[in-house]
Amino acid sequence: MSLDVPSTLERAREFRRTPGFSKLWRYATVSVISTVMTLGGLYLFFRVLKVGSAAESNLIAASISTVPSYYLNRSWAWGKTGKSHVMREVVPFWVIAFISLGLSTVAVDFADHEAKMHLHSHHLETFFVLGANFATYGLIWVGKFMLFNKVLFAKPAAGIAASS
Repeated sequence: MSLDVPSTLERAREFRRTPGFSKLWRYATVSVISTVMTLGGLYLFFRVLKVGSAAESNLIAASISTVPSYYLNRSWAWGKTGKSHVMREVVPFWVIAFISLGLSTVAVDFADHEAKMHLHSHHLETFFVLGANFATYGLIWVGKFMLFNKVLFAKPAAGIAASS
């Protein structure tokens, strides 16, 4: 069994020139921005300001970063213009965001609990809390892209009226 390396590389080069790759690249960039905002907010609320538990701090940080994430994804990554459709875009986006938020909050709370029980170090506790948030969102990243691309921000089919 031989790999046709030039053909694989050429396909990758061709994909880089497609609208799908551009959309994926912009989505990844928005994700990096959102991740930096969330992790920065989580660190700020949990370790610096000490506004509450790791779970409470995660709720605050992720909720704040979700607002610019929606607008950046909608307008920049998917190129949607005009008024957002509440039932086709806003509600589903926030449902996805809150499911993601719930999963990350459970992971952050678990990491915080385990770190406190076994590590007894604020620095390691913070590292594990931030790591749990990052890992959770990393795991759901691909699924969110597929949902956003195929459902949430998908262009309406030619025969379907876009004005509803």
